[in-house]
Amino acid sequence: MPISDQEFVHTDIILRPVGVVRSKIDTPTFLPFGDDDPAARMKKARKQHQQIKTLIADVVIDPALEGILEGIEDFSHIMVLYWPHRIPEERRNLRQVHPMGRKDIPLKGIFATRSPARPNPVLVSVVRLLERNENIMRVQGLEALDGSPVIDVKPFTGIYDAPENPLFPDWLKQLHADLESDDEVIK
Repeated sequence: MPISDQEFVHTDIILRPVGVVRSKIDTPTFLPFGDDDPAARMKKARKQHQQIKTLIADVVIDPALEGILEGIEDFSHIMVLYWPHRIPEERRNLRQVHPMGRKDIPLKGIFATRSPARPNPVLVSVVRLLERNENIMRVQGLEALDGSPVIDVKPFTGIYDAPENPLFPDWLKQLHADLESDDEVIK
């Protein structure tokens, strides 16, 4: 069925933060634009990736939303949807990037990557929920910068959220292996 131009009418969508991230991360690992050194960028990304796995952060929900977290502590993991507030609006027009700035990986469309520079930069992380104290959730593994606006929280339900037999491209497998490696294999 053909899609008409009228179906792509741009309508403003208003999102209001429901909370904020409190984290030790105060600078991005890298930005998908610029002329920095890809090897240095990847080395920094590897170090931060290792730190993020054990990093403890707080997701502070607006106290005015009393009751909204009731029952969340029954889940071991949650999905935190947040806004990368340090990506300038003029940088959200990227259509393609070399994933993590790696020139050895061909350009990929933004929607085929997890780049924060995207038309609507909604990011999501699945994190371990360590504890909840009223409107504050202590989590492990959240990659968000300190001060990132939280736009939603959902329980992670493997029953619905984890598909059977997912496929991943070889370039993504290589990026992951490089992030997990101690070797200096950086392009």
